[in-house]
Amino acid sequence: MIDLTLDVYVAMTGAAMAAGFIDAIAGGGGLISVPALLAVGIPPVSALATNKLQSSFSVAMACWRYARAGLINFRGYVWTVALVFALAFLGSLVVQSVSNAVLGRVMPVLIVAVVAYVLLSPRMTDADSHERLGRRAYAPVAGLIGFYDGFFGPGAGSFYSTTLVALRGMGLTRAAATTKLFNFTSNFAALILFALSGHVLWLLGLVMAVGGIAGAWIGSHVAIRFGARVIRPLLVTISLILTGKLVWENFF
Repeated sequence: MIDLTLDVYVAMTGAAMAAGFIDAIAGGGGLISVPALLAVGIPPVSALATNKLQSSFSVAMACWRYARAGLINFRGYVWTVALVFALAFLGSLVVQSVSNAVLGRVMPVLIVAVVAYVLLSPRMTDADSHERLGRRAYAPVAGLIGFYDGFFGPGAGSFYSTTLVALRGMGLTRAAATTKLFNFTSNFAALILFALSGHVLWLLGLVMAVGGIAGAWIGSHVAIRFGARVIRPLLVTISLILTGKLVWENFF
């Protein structure tokens, strides 16, 4: 049983709100929420599981907002969603076979790698461009990201968005909208398995979900109205601060 104080709940709700805001615009909200959960002493698998709970709510809110704006083609991605669900479920099954000690050392490295990816990835705009892959050819790409999301998660939204822009030729706002559909699918698949395995901290996750929903509502509103702007510097700065703490605790 993990005993958490009131200030931890407040801090985690704030982190979830920031994560929901960033995730709704550019993806990568898990780069804030997962390191934050780890930083207050939540075991790695429980941190991933609890993050899936709160993130499912915030991503669902963003997905609903984008759908209302007519930016998501649900019918066109039925098979992609099915593949993402299956591989995300498999990823969450695999991660539970890895010990907390190993995850404690691996996760900071993965977070730093994802932050580097976000920082160095090409600048994206709202203009549609030539698609390099059709929907069917893109499905395995989304499926692999879904596996990663089930296994680890932080940065998955950025991976979905970037590949939809680079491979499907979508503008960033439409890519962000489609990302929410895939992100919710992989989050929900992982959450089912984590819940059945007893790793979810339900009270903390639901409290964080309140912040995540609020952040996602604001973030999706900003993205729909203004398009994605300068979110990367904020994302990278916060992520590096939190990750620095984790690296210090696990390696020094």
